[in-house]
Amino acid sequence: MTPIRQGRNHSAALASAMCVLAVTGTVLTGCAEDPNEGTNGVGRLPAEKIQAKTRTAAESADAVRVHGSVVSGGRTYALDMRLKDDGGEGSVTTKGATFRLLRVGEQLFVKADAEFWSHGAGQGEGGKADAAAASKLGGKFVKVPQGDPSYQKFSGFTDKGVLLDGLLTLHGKLATDGHDEQAGIRTIRISGGKGSGGTLEVSLEGKPYPLRLERAGGAGTLTFSAWGQDFSLREPEKNETVDYGRQLPAS
Repeated sequence: MTPIRQGRNHSAALASAMCVLAVTGTVLTGCAEDPNEGTNGVGRLPAEKIQAKTRTAAESADAVRVHGSVVSGGRTYALDMRLKDDGGEGSVTTKGATFRLLRVGEQLFVKADAEFWSHGAGQGEGGKADAAAASKLGGKFVKVPQGDPSYQKFSGFTDKGVLLDGLLTLHGKLATDGHDEQAGIRTIRISGGKGSGGTLEVSLEGKPYPLRLERAGGAGTLTFSAWGQDFSLREPEKNETVDYGRQLPAS
């Protein structure tokens, strides 16, 4: 994949520098820089076509980093995930608890401290045994059985296709909403429902990747970076792993 080139386009910067006031008698004549000059051209397209091109670019990328917050089911999740087609890794924080997720192919692992596991396991008559189990799980990669209710929810955070498809959706009538800059990269903003349906910053440099998303209804803000930058994924070593069994402690 071709990485997004950082910084402003040289030709556009030169045009801006040359666009100075010229004196004609006593009248000052100015010239304005075209915000789409020297870009990938998507800023000149209707919002619907920009969104389509953005989705195509995102789907074709081998890898991406997703960082920010998502509100779902009344709970806020802080994410910092690196994703690619065959898995992903990173951290998720919710209600003050942080856990690490790692998926390689179909194998999903969760890593957290003993306190995390004790909150889910230390209930009922098995409290002491559960606490002992939690101490063994703490600091280890715990393999999540595919039949466990947690598998689908946790694996969704590590699935590039599922996560992006669920996130890169604006609601309501789409419209362009001005130009901006994200991490030194020029962007075009598109919005749904005059902003109430979410806003998305799309790169005007290189491929039209999504760079920043404000979800509808205040449901979180996410940034997207490292598009197409590969990273290694491997299953943890056996001495780093615990196989809890058929079902994890409820959490």
